[in-house]
Parts: sequence; structure tokens; C-alpha cells
Amino acid sequence: MGSKRLVRSSNRMIAGVCAGIAEYFGWEITLLRIVYVLATFFTAFAGIIVYIILWIVMPGSKSGEELDDL
Repeated sequence: MGSKRLVRSSNRMIAGVCAGIAEYFGWEITLLRIVYVLATFFTAFAGIIVYIILWIVMPGSKSGEELDDL
């Protein structure tokens, strides 16, 4: 019984950041990606900087067996 961790997903388009966030909160991955792109567009592309920071800060995903051991 481990706690949920916010990690980048292996279901990735670029780095797995949006998919990792969607999986953590139980949201639809495609919907989150669309909302993120729209938010990035309407905030003068500040979302790109946030995405890069999250890419650096969020740990990568591990296989299911390794996550069970944590």
C-alpha cells in the first residue's frame, strides 16, 4: 500500500508531464493536454516555461514492480 506519487508518465507525447498529472488526479489525459495547450496560448506561451520546469522537477516513471517497492 504505497502512496501515489506525481511522476512523468510513460504515456508521453513529449516528456510525459501532462499525462503524469492526469494519471495522478485521475483525469482524462487528452482533455488535460487540450486545456494545457489553450492555457499556454492564452498566457503568451508562459506554459512552455512551466512545462520545461515540470519536466526537470518531476521524476520519471518506473515500472509497476518498482513502484510497489517504494
